[in-house]
Amino acid sequence: MEDKYIKIKFGLAVKELRLSKNISQEKFAEIVGLHRTYISEVERGTRNVSLINIVKIAEGLDIKTSELFCKIEKKV
Repeated sequence: MEDKYIKIKFGLAVKELRLSKNISQEKFAEIVGLHRTYISEVERGTRNVSLINIVKIAEGLDIKTSELFCKIEKKV
């Protein structure tokens, strides 16, 4: 699978989960300790996210990291 496609699927999953919890990008960035523009880049699929930040994002969404990856696998 193409790298860009993986990043887009990850970003869409993060955005969907964040919105389902009614959290703004700015608030979410504050929760996970990352800059808002970083979160924006993640959600747009333009950022290659490190494992450390993937864990921070999952924790910020109050889900297991494995649940986040399962969400990615379900994205078309």
